[in-house]
Amino acid sequence: MRRPRLLSASEQLAAFLRGEVQAGRFEGLMPGVLRLEKMLGVNRNTVEAALRLLEAEGLLASQGRRRQRRITLPPGWKTGRVLRIGILFHSPTDRELAYLVELQHQLVEKGHDLTPVKKCLVDLGMDVARVARLVGRTEADAWIVLGGSFEVLEWFVAQKVPAFALFGRRRELLIPGVGPDKPPAYAAATRELIRLGHRRIVLLCPPERRIPEPGASERAFLAEIAAHGIPLGRYQLPDWDGRIESLHQRLELLFRYSPPTAMIIDEAPLFGAVMQFLGRKGLRVPEDVSLVCTDHADWFDWLQPSVAHIRWDPAPVVRRIVRWADHLSRGKRDVGQVETLAEFVPGGTIGKAR
Repeated sequence: MRRPRLLSASEQLAAFLRGEVQAGRFEGLMPGVLRLEKMLGVNRNTVEAALRLLEAEGLLASQGRRRQRRITLPPGWKTGRVLRIGILFHSPTDRELAYLVELQHQLVEKGHDLTPVKKCLVDLGMDVARVARLVGRTEADAWIVLGGSFEVLEWFVAQKVPAFALFGRRRELLIPGVGPDKPPAYAAATRELIRLGHRRIVLLCPPERRIPEPGASERAFLAEIAAHGIPLGRYQLPDWDGRIESLHQRLELLFRYSPPTAMIIDEAPLFGAVMQFLGRKGLRVPEDVSLVCTDHADWFDWLQPSVAHIRWDPAPVVRRIVRWADHLSRGKRDVGQVETLAEFVPGGTIGKAR
């Protein structure tokens, strides 16, 4: 068995500097020995030895004694500037989603820096003025915005700082973005509920999905309801302001006067809140109320019966955002929007209407 070769201090430093060059942190001329010694806290002899190694492999070219070495990239090398990227989450629970954690890891691996952003859109009340103040006091070269309202994304489009829309009301705006193509899956879930005899079907979603007008997925839901002869009204898209208190007030009113027999619920945190509410009321799922979630969550795997939900693969979503950041770092224009496949997955939380 071969023994691993341990790198010397100068070889380790050369590898680090090579990565910094490829990430675009150094361009044109490599900083001199004394500056690198001060920047990195490394002995100057080690710095000089590392620079000679990079010179030997052709990454640096000497310009004479006491002059900075010139960076000479080998054929096929690509570099881009390092971006400070701010991620404006929709809600606090987004920070823990596995695919968003993976996204952050991949951006860092590409050499970018993630700027800490303490507030999320829910904290800011989806208020454009408050978003503008947050962005103004945050040092970021680019932004990733999760689940932004039309007004919030429209504001980002008008700014000089580049922004990318992950989900949200992006379709009518000239902004790069990605998200699952959910309208067909919404329609399929609605058709299945109607086939099971449900006519009092409610879609519970936050204000940004309804205001100033219903989004594409919500319109697909309403179109399917109308196509089956069920009268449309405010009942199918109940109004609430996005706060927890407002949600429970709306649920109390819904189940007091015209209790729905089926509900489609936007995202897992809201789904969990509705399940808790139904449990307190002694209502069973699906015997009394059928439930569909518009997303999947890992904790669904622990539930019985299984949760009917809309499924989509997050891997293409992550790849699209990383590619946008790569294009941006190289000065390449990228405003394309991509839709990934989404499908309705029936589960044990739906059944025949009573």
